[in-house]
Amino acid sequence: MKIAVNTRLLLKDKLEGIGMFSYESLRRIVKAHPEHTFYFIFDRNYDEQFIFADNVKPVMTFPPARHPYLWYIYFEYSVPYVLRQVKPDIFLSPDGWMSLRTNVPQVDVIHDLNFEHHPDWLKPKYQKYCTKYFPKFADKAVRLATVSEFSRQDLHQRYGVPEEKIDVVYNGSSSRFVPLTRERQLDVKSKFSLCCDYFLFVSAIHKRKNLANMLKAFDAFKGSADSDMKFLVVGEKAGMQGDVSEVYAQMKYADDVRFLGRLSSQDLADVMGGATALVYASLFEGFGIPIIEAFSAETAVITSNVTSMPEVAGDAAVLVDPLSVEQLTDAMRQVALDRDFRSQLIEKGRVQRLKFSWDKTAELLWNCIVTAATENHIQL
Repeated sequence: MKIAVNTRLLLKDKLEGIGMFSYESLRRIVKAHPEHTFYFIFDRNYDEQFIFADNVKPVMTFPPARHPYLWYIYFEYSVPYVLRQVKPDIFLSPDGWMSLRTNVPQVDVIHDLNFEHHPDWLKPKYQKYCTKYFPKFADKAVRLATVSEFSRQDLHQRYGVPEEKIDVVYNGSSSRFVPLTRERQLDVKSKFSLCCDYFLFVSAIHKRKNLANMLKAFDAFKGSADSDMKFLVVGEKAGMQGDVSEVYAQMKYADDVRFLGRLSSQDLADVMGGATALVYASLFEGFGIPIIEAFSAETAVITSNVTSMPEVAGDAAVLVDPLSVEQLTDAMRQVALDRDFRSQLIEKGRVQRLKFSWDKTAELLWNCIVTAATENHIQL
């Protein structure tokens, strides 16, 4: 087969959730299937590290698709032009965006529909584009993949996509996330948290990530516990505005919050392995990769009891109502102060993490592609 792939999110040193899904799944798929040719379509200069094998043929087109007007031009004109030149059997899009102006069978990975549930979370022009086009993408795709059973049901119920057309392809965790020795943990704390124990938040700062409530809970925790705990925030500070900045400005223990910005992959793995607990009380997730990264690093987890997070966490995390500062505070107190309880969570995490790996992700995504090919009478 000739398979064209939307690889616009393979960006050097900027791989976040969906970009990481693309990177980890595609590099395994192309190496496992040298009998097929993959045309990686980039919207800007690409890094050679993303040309994973000899059967990958890079194609660069334009414009860089980074806002709605350019999304439309890119996917409705630039991508169809490339597809006419390449003449692939299938077009795979790992980030949800598709082209409505091609007859090439398309496999689309829609990670979640957060924009349908909370219209205020996106800029109006972004919101308008997503709510207009994603139902059309879901309808046009010959097959869909998504990253949780929660998102599968959401696609079925909201867009009327038949359940049998949607494959669940869970995310995985990087091999960098491993338990740290006691000595290594001390080194990490010396580097990042002034030698103190700490809670960890990992994500771009965005309204749906609920950082404001987590900071309120941390302030309450500090006020009720004799602890030198810190709260480390790893992620871009672009969203450090509105309720987050207001809460931070009013915190009694603001000096115990440390904003680390974006970290290298290894530093991120280190701070995860050195944390007392990951606090990931998001309001909405299609999956929630940091949860299994924490399990892999044998770090306790506090996460939300909504959307996909209970599915990913199982019984290996403390589940809280993300809107309840009191529940978040109680969870921080229990995990930080009860060593036995924390050990029980870590032991359960060792079991839960076995359900997820990037190898499984790649295998399931490939199975989705094969099913699409078979259903459309494409010779494998």
